[in-house]
Amino acid sequence: MTAGPAPDVPGIDLRLVPAAVTCWTVTAAGVWWGPWAALTVVVIAVAAVVGVGLRVGSVRWPAVLAVAAVGAAFAIVATVRVHAVDSHPLASRFGTTVSVTVTPAESPKTIQGGRLMFAASLQRLQDAESSGRVMVFAPAVGYSDVSVGRPMAFRARVTRPKRRDLSVAVLAAVGTPRFGTASTGQRAAAHVRAEFGEAARLALPPDQAAMLPGLVLGDVSAIESDTTAAFRRAGLTHLTAVSGANVTIVCGAVLLSAALVGPRIAVALAAVTLFVFVVIVQPSPSVLRAAAMGSVMLMGMLVHRRRQAIPALAASVLVLMVISPALAVDAGFALSVVATAGLVVIAPGWSRRLVNRGWLKLIADAVCVAIAAQLVTAPLVAAISGSLSLVAVAANLLVAPVIPPITILGTAAAALAWCWPAAAQLLIRFTGPELWWLLHVARWSAALPGAAVRVPSGWGGALLLGGATVAGALLLTMWRRRRGNAIRP
Repeated sequence: MTAGPAPDVPGIDLRLVPAAVTCWTVTAAGVWWGPWAALTVVVIAVAAVVGVGLRVGSVRWPAVLAVAAVGAAFAIVATVRVHAVDSHPLASRFGTTVSVTVTPAESPKTIQGGRLMFAASLQRLQDAESSGRVMVFAPAVGYSDVSVGRPMAFRARVTRPKRRDLSVAVLAAVGTPRFGTASTGQRAAAHVRAEFGEAARLALPPDQAAMLPGLVLGDVSAIESDTTAAFRRAGLTHLTAVSGANVTIVCGAVLLSAALVGPRIAVALAAVTLFVFVVIVQPSPSVLRAAAMGSVMLMGMLVHRRRQAIPALAASVLVLMVISPALAVDAGFALSVVATAGLVVIAPGWSRRLVNRGWLKLIADAVCVAIAAQLVTAPLVAAISGSLSLVAVAANLLVAPVIPPITILGTAAAALAWCWPAAAQLLIRFTGPELWWLLHVARWSAALPGAAVRVPSGWGGALLLGGATVAGALLLTMWRRRRGNAIRP
């Protein structure tokens, strides 16, 4: 379940990794299966650390105690959180209809049948104050004004959550809602998003205007279902969700101002930009996760040292597990962490080998990033979707050059749309050729025969592809060793 304090991979500091992996797996086991499962994971983690220590000839008892303490603390926290969910007042009302007041935590998504779905925070249950995370399903009629941070009261039928993710209930809204007023910041963010969407519609063809808000702000509400399917089949779905890459590109562009204003002011501007970006995009768990992962990637770019990136990634996992234990069972969080670790640990070494063989560094970096990301995330993607794109690496390589200009120009346009629409539309027009290329690559790739194959979903798919990945890595390592021995004099 966890890795012990093995000797560091050259150039990479792994000391925080055992604690981060332990807290993550313990929390996930506690949420999914309860306290005994969490305790079992703690025991396995401690045994793994001791076993690795014995293997290398020296057991680091401070590391053993640290893993045990971290594991025990997170097992207790997970147990308390699960007990709070199981004993929530809504748990005794499954199958009944109640009056609730909730505050949406994300923009609603349109699902099959034209209904809306969104996560929200419970504020009131009947006439009493309450709390907890709920998932809301509502008809489109009457609920079109749902927005992040705007309280709403309605009647709802309460059902048990299908997934164990610390949600206290699923609410099926009925009747007519009564809306409250969002905070000033949330209203301003909603205004920026609306003005940006309108500017895109005025400046671009319909398919491009629908795609731009998804790439820049993660707003996929206007993207048609056939486009969504093409992106999924081509392995490009990650582009329509705000990720750590978005944060890295935006903050990296701001940091270029260091040549004019100095490094300290540039860092301060990047921090302010990051905060505003998160507010405008919506501070949902997925966006907060992207901000944390993007910050790690950005730090790696700044210090030009892989050794600092993995400790920062591990620290981010620890902090996020404290802030939001539900992320332990969030598939998007797992994808973010695994992808970031792969890009930091695997891609640079591969790129150096290609450069040593005469490749241009820019091309080598792009190829290795695409392959590493696909390799390490394939088992999780299979578990989530039950399919595996065979064209994802090529498609991502083809669209990689256009993503930074779309992100930078789009973000600048979003910042201008509320106060200077004409300037925003001008910037948006410059994203037209890039968006055309992105959409056509997605459609061309998805149309290829065998572009995606079906694989088992859930644990079966994850274990199948994970095992195949590990086996392939072992075979490649053995081949390289034999080849190295064969050419020695």
